[in-house]
Amino acid sequence: MNNPQMSRALHEMLILRHEPIAVKLIKSEDEIPDHAICPRRDLKKHMALCQAFAMARRDKKTVYMDKLDHWCWNPLIGLGHVECIEGTDSFDVVCRFLGMSDMDAARGFFAKFPRLPFGEHTGIVSAPLETAEFTPDLLLIYCNNAQLRSLVWAAKLKMGRLVETQLDAIDSCIYACVPPILTGEYRVTLPDIGEYERAMADEDEIIFSVPGARIDELLDGLRSFYDRGAGYAHHQRDMVYDFPRPEFYNELFDMWGLDKGEVWDR
Repeated sequence: MNNPQMSRALHEMLILRHEPIAVKLIKSEDEIPDHAICPRRDLKKHMALCQAFAMARRDKKTVYMDKLDHWCWNPLIGLGHVECIEGTDSFDVVCRFLGMSDMDAARGFFAKFPRLPFGEHTGIVSAPLETAEFTPDLLLIYCNNAQLRSLVWAAKLKMGRLVETQLDAIDSCIYACVPPILTGEYRVTLPDIGEYERAMADEDEIIFSVPGARIDELLDGLRSFYDRGAGYAHHQRDMVYDFPRPEFYNELFDMWGLDKGEVWDR
């Protein structure tokens, strides 16, 4: 399935408000899409990475950012553009900024901050999935909680285990990108205050990260629910008692000596 087909499938099954974001890490300039906006070159401005994500999903623009385009500190560290490791002055500055009462705890925490290898990539491209001219390293889906429920359910169906994540209140751009790329695992991330204030993330939005190698898997999981009328697009709220249920409910209730009922026709 190509990128436009994947975009159409996700919109069909999840009724997304905005376009999924295709993300690619760039190692050489010949990988940069010709039509990509480069903030300093084309806008004469810097921007935060979350703002590039907003341009991709809201305005359907392709944005390439190198080290000099960034206007926020944590992508520079997380994307491996600068060294900020224990023993450096910049490491201590960040630890003081974290505001933890114990500096040793802050140092221990920040030592584990997700980072790509230093100097391995020259930049990052964010593009609307439907027009992305590259194979994504990562897919970012901004969704509401009900859509997220379908996403994690589809992932569990295919993996046979739960999606595991860790939540923080800041640094959403890096938490949404770097751990999934490093581990190959799905992730759920809360948009941080900077993303809310400067990149227009809505209060009901949450980020679901899909490593590139898992996109087909996720789509298969979503499709399995959608095709039997149990996907997000089919959910209807209705306060009905003794509601129709899948057949296996009756099998279990019969084994337990409980009342059986109508079987749904999905």
